[in-house]
Amino acid sequence: MTQIAVIDHGAGNLVSIAQGLERAGAVVEVTATPDGLSNVDGVVLPGVGTTGAAMDRLIAAGMVEPLRSWKGPLLGICVGLQLFFEHSEEDGTDALGLIPGRVARLEGAPLLPHIGWNDVAFNADPLFAGIDPAATFYFVHSYAVVPHDERTVIARTHYGRPFVAAARAGNRVGVQFHPERSGQAGLRMLANFVAACAEEAHAA
Repeated sequence: MTQIAVIDHGAGNLVSIAQGLERAGAVVEVTATPDGLSNVDGVVLPGVGTTGAAMDRLIAAGMVEPLRSWKGPLLGICVGLQLFFEHSEEDGTDALGLIPGRVARLEGAPLLPHIGWNDVAFNADPLFAGIDPAATFYFVHSYAVVPHDERTVIARTHYGRPFVAAARAGNRVGVQFHPERSGQAGLRMLANFVAACAEEAHAA
């Protein structure tokens, strides 16, 4: 069975995320300690709220260096994706620095926060395998990531103007939307992540 740790830093849709991963065949452990990263095949870093509050909780839990050191598949969701980057303009927070770039307020947005369903233009990344290009995903946010390297961008969407909806650097992949709230397309995305974790574990 594929073992996946979901990080509990006090702000995330943990139950829905865990249920989606379990439907894909994973055994899920919700953890708030570094020990929870031992003997797992993948890690999910969810989040709602602000990057500053999330980083404060990760620091207090001693999770920052373990997450930076984790080499297996890592999925960031919403604020979890934003935490992958170096700095957030939302509250002047330095984040995990897993992917070069920053987090910036959505420019040209008609209303913030951006809440609702959006089309997502994605490339052939395995995270989106088998998902209908016409599928929509659910967003709740006012900030988005701005990677330094455009090659890390694997999906974009539009709200006022285009912004990054998903990014990847090796095993570290994240989405700005909430797959656990995005119906069948979101569940398929979580299943794709579980499959990637299983493949990585088998290769090791």
